[in-house]
Amino acid sequence: MYRRKKELDEALVNMVVKDLQPFSIVEDEGFRAFVNKLDPTYVLPTRKTVKTMVREKYKEVKQKAMAHLQNIPSVCLTADMWTSLTMESYLGVTCHYTNSNTELGSVMLGVSKFPKSHTADNIKEALSDLISDWGLTGSVAAMVTDNAANMVSGIQKLGLRHLPCFAHTINLIVKRAVEEHEVFADIRKRARRVVSFFRSSTKATENLILAQERMGRQPLKLLQEVDTRWNSTHDMLQRLIDLREPVGAALASLSSDIMPLSSADFDIISESLEVLAPFKYATKELSGEKSVSASKIIPIIRMIQHKVAEKTAHARNPSASSLGMALQQYINKRCSNVESIRVLALATLLDPRFKTLGFGNQDNAREAERLLTGECASMIRLTSEKASQAVESSSSSSSQAAQKPPSSDNLWELLDSRVSETQQHHSYNADATIEVKRYINDAYLPRSDDPLKYWQAHKVYPNLYALASKYLAITATSVPCELIFSKAGDVISKKKEPLKLQHSRTNNILE
Repeated sequence: MYRRKKELDEALVNMVVKDLQPFSIVEDEGFRAFVNKLDPTYVLPTRKTVKTMVREKYKEVKQKAMAHLQNIPSVCLTADMWTSLTMESYLGVTCHYTNSNTELGSVMLGVSKFPKSHTADNIKEALSDLISDWGLTGSVAAMVTDNAANMVSGIQKLGLRHLPCFAHTINLIVKRAVEEHEVFADIRKRARRVVSFFRSSTKATENLILAQERMGRQPLKLLQEVDTRWNSTHDMLQRLIDLREPVGAALASLSSDIMPLSSADFDIISESLEVLAPFKYATKELSGEKSVSASKIIPIIRMIQHKVAEKTAHARNPSASSLGMALQQYINKRCSNVESIRVLALATLLDPRFKTLGFGNQDNAREAERLLTGECASMIRLTSEKASQAVESSSSSSSQAAQKPPSSDNLWELLDSRVSETQQHHSYNADATIEVKRYINDAYLPRSDDPLKYWQAHKVYPNLYALASKYLAITATSVPCELIFSKAGDVISKKKEPLKLQHSRTNNILE
């Protein structure tokens, strides 16, 4: 009987956590009746007990996650700030790594209230405490956030390497080009009015649905853009194109001052979306949490530049053409130095799909190869030193008695020592150069293949394997952290009672 109750209690906790249910669900009359129908002998715990059980579950899962991370030599963190509807601020941090099976893994480190002012020093202190609490001091290869100056400064004060979220960079490029393009900005403004009208009027919505049904279409809703996400602008305009006829018919049947977009407007929208399409695909490509992403940034920028130039050249509409030229200008301005960012260059070189061909400038590719050779040599040296220390430690007790005291009369001791060190250094560099060259000359991996599976099968490059595990775990965006906040918003605003932070933390650690 006790065992059965324990199993059901655990199942209840998992349901509350996974489905983001309020603790008060155990007091809901319908839920209690449902549980009683399933098992009349089971006595539901109280709300207070469920809250305690969730906290205990959080502690248990956190301990397991911490133990797992202790075996991970290098991690990447993403962080973001969020403000709830009640104007409470929160700081979220996620952790990303490559596990012993050469697979990507992630865990949420925390979503914590941030009552202090959002200064760089306060952010630094909060991040430092969290990193220390999880035992990750010295293991963070990079931290990915948006471009907020206080966040960037706080990370730099911690002595960590900061990487800007590439999804935010794309968003800034497109927003700037779109907002400064007078014709497109005007069409966008009028499109928003049309969408707002339909979304705020029940009668207009009904007429739009009827118009689609008369045309034999599956009813679709218009989409409103979100100011902070340019992709939503793309989706809003694309949906207006898809529903061009039903929207026109619905507006004609209504008494309103909302004017439909003209044929000329739709021509501009259609060609402009073609020019913008590479940015949409790139954002989607780089925002996945389950695939290697940072290594794609350098080559994908090249592909965006190529595609936008190509589409701009073929654009027949002058407005779409000028938008394409503005986009090229801003991406060149914001991304001109990306191949010189050390961690991105090394990630690209260590991705067997890209290697040196991922670079637009081969001087940058050669510099990345030099940096990789240096890191590889450092790893070989450290491995050699650890092996030597182990041998010396094991033999010290037996050889101590037989050792003779060092002679102070050896005139050549200093020179001999330096010659030995120099030869050893040349040996490390030579071994590293051989390993890097062999890998570079190895066959490229098809772009659709998983680079981590390549490295799992190519441990013949032992030092590069370790470096690949480090750099290919770095994320291209801070989207994983933003997704955490979308869940946290549900948790904090849930009916009857906020579920507090253990609930959200436990849910995301479990996932």
